[in-house]
Amino acid sequence: MNRRAFLALAVTFSGCLEPFRGNGDEIREPEDLEIVWSDLVRDDPGTEEERVYVWGIVRNQSDRELSYVEIRATFLDGEGEELDTVIENVEDVTSGEEWEFEIEFPDFGERAAEVADYELEPATGV
Repeated sequence: MNRRAFLALAVTFSGCLEPFRGNGDEIREPEDLEIVWSDLVRDDPGTEEERVYVWGIVRNQSDRELSYVEIRATFLDGEGEELDTVIENVEDVTSGEEWEFEIEFPDFGERAAEVADYELEPATGV
Protein backbone atom coordinates (compact mmCIF):
# COMPACT_ATOMS: atom_id res chain seq x y z
CA MET A 1 0.00 0.00 0.00
CA ASN A 2 1.47 3.38 -0.85
CA ARG A 3 2.07 5.93 1.87
CA ARG A 4 -0.61 8.44 0.80
CA ALA A 5 -3.32 5.79 0.60
CA PHE A 6 -2.29 4.47 4.03
CA LEU A 7 -2.36 7.96 5.59
CA ALA A 8 -5.75 8.74 4.06
CA LEU A 9 -7.13 5.45 5.36
CA ALA A 10 -5.62 6.01 8.82
CA VAL A 11 -7.09 9.53 9.09
CA THR A 12 -10.52 8.35 7.92
CA PHE A 13 -10.55 5.37 10.29
CA SER A 14 -9.40 7.39 13.30
CA GLY A 15 -12.21 9.90 12.69
CA CYS A 16 -14.75 7.08 12.76
CA LEU A 17 -13.66 6.09 16.26
CA GLU A 18 -13.80 9.60 17.71
CA PRO A 19 -17.38 9.33 19.08
CA PHE A 20 -16.34 6.28 21.10
CA ARG A 21 -13.23 7.87 22.61
CA GLY A 22 -14.64 11.10 24.05
CA ASN A 23 -13.15 11.66 27.48
CA GLY A 24 -12.83 7.98 28.32
CA ASP A 25 -16.57 7.40 28.66
CA GLU A 26 -18.18 4.59 26.77
CA ILE A 27 -21.44 4.60 24.84
CA ARG A 28 -24.02 2.32 26.44
CA GLU A 29 -27.33 0.74 25.65
CA PRO A 30 -30.31 3.08 26.05
CA GLU A 31 -31.81 1.57 29.23
CA ASP A 32 -31.74 5.00 30.86
CA LEU A 33 -33.53 6.79 28.01
CA GLU A 34 -37.19 6.88 27.11
CA ILE A 35 -38.46 8.40 23.89
CA VAL A 36 -41.54 10.10 25.29
CA TRP A 37 -42.94 11.25 21.96
CA SER A 38 -41.91 11.48 18.29
CA ASP A 39 -43.50 12.30 14.96
CA LEU A 40 -42.52 12.63 11.30
CA VAL A 41 -43.03 16.25 10.20
CA ARG A 42 -43.23 17.41 6.60
CA ASP A 43 -42.90 21.07 5.52
CA ASP A 44 -43.81 22.35 2.02
CA PRO A 45 -44.98 18.95 0.68
CA GLY A 46 -44.95 18.48 -3.09
CA THR A 47 -42.48 21.31 -3.70
CA GLU A 48 -38.74 21.52 -4.37
CA GLU A 49 -38.40 22.87 -0.82
CA GLU A 50 -40.12 19.87 0.79
CA ARG A 51 -38.38 19.14 4.08
CA VAL A 52 -38.83 16.13 6.37
CA TYR A 53 -37.71 15.74 9.95
CA VAL A 54 -38.43 13.78 13.11
CA TRP A 55 -39.41 15.87 16.09
CA GLY A 56 -39.55 14.31 19.51
CA ILE A 57 -38.82 14.30 23.22
CA VAL A 58 -36.49 11.97 25.12
CA ARG A 59 -36.21 11.67 28.92
CA ASN A 60 -33.29 10.67 31.16
CA GLN A 61 -34.91 7.99 33.34
CA SER A 62 -31.78 7.34 35.39
CA ASP A 63 -30.86 8.74 38.79
CA ARG A 64 -27.61 10.21 37.45
CA GLU A 65 -26.43 12.81 34.96
CA LEU A 66 -25.65 11.41 31.53
CA SER A 67 -22.59 12.98 29.91
CA TYR A 68 -23.76 12.13 26.39
CA VAL A 69 -27.15 11.39 24.82
CA GLU A 70 -27.48 10.36 21.19
CA ILE A 71 -30.59 9.77 19.09
CA ARG A 72 -30.08 8.08 15.72
CA ALA A 73 -32.90 8.46 13.18
CA THR A 74 -33.05 6.07 10.24
CA PHE A 75 -35.30 7.39 7.49
CA LEU A 76 -37.19 4.75 5.47
CA ASP A 77 -39.05 4.74 2.17
CA GLY A 78 -42.51 3.24 1.59
CA GLU A 79 -41.03 -0.25 1.22
CA GLY A 80 -39.08 -0.03 4.46
CA GLU A 81 -35.73 0.47 2.73
CA GLU A 82 -33.21 2.76 4.43
CA LEU A 83 -32.76 6.13 2.74
CA ASP A 84 -30.35 7.74 5.23
CA THR A 85 -29.34 7.86 8.89
CA VAL A 86 -28.74 11.05 10.90
CA ILE A 87 -27.54 11.47 14.50
CA GLU A 88 -28.44 14.23 16.96
CA ASN A 89 -26.73 14.50 20.35
CA VAL A 90 -26.51 16.57 23.49
CA GLU A 91 -24.17 16.54 26.49
CA ASP A 92 -24.82 16.65 30.23
CA VAL A 93 -28.47 15.65 30.64
CA THR A 94 -29.47 15.64 34.31
CA SER A 95 -31.64 13.03 35.99
CA GLY A 96 -35.32 13.30 35.02
CA GLU A 97 -34.61 15.94 32.38
CA GLU A 98 -36.45 15.90 29.06
CA TRP A 99 -34.73 16.96 25.86
CA GLU A 100 -36.49 17.99 22.66
CA PHE A 101 -34.83 16.87 19.46
CA GLU A 102 -35.28 17.54 15.77
CA ILE A 103 -33.49 15.31 13.29
CA GLU A 104 -33.73 16.49 9.71
CA PHE A 105 -33.49 14.29 6.63
CA PRO A 106 -30.48 15.69 4.72
CA ASP A 107 -32.18 16.11 1.31
CA PHE A 108 -35.05 18.29 0.05
CA GLY A 109 -37.73 18.06 -2.63
CA GLU A 110 -38.33 14.75 -4.39
CA ARG A 111 -35.82 12.86 -2.26
CA ALA A 112 -37.50 14.11 0.94
CA ALA A 113 -40.87 13.09 -0.49
CA GLU A 114 -39.62 9.46 -0.54
CA VAL A 115 -39.47 9.37 3.28
CA ALA A 116 -42.46 7.39 4.56
CA ASP A 117 -41.32 6.25 8.00
CA TYR A 118 -38.46 6.34 10.51
CA GLU A 119 -36.83 4.38 13.31
CA LEU A 120 -35.21 5.93 16.39
CA GLU A 121 -32.37 4.45 18.37
CA PRO A 122 -31.13 6.17 21.56
CA ALA A 123 -27.69 5.68 23.18
CA THR A 124 -26.07 7.10 26.31
CA GLY A 125 -22.66 7.77 27.76
CA VAL A 126 -22.05 8.09 31.49
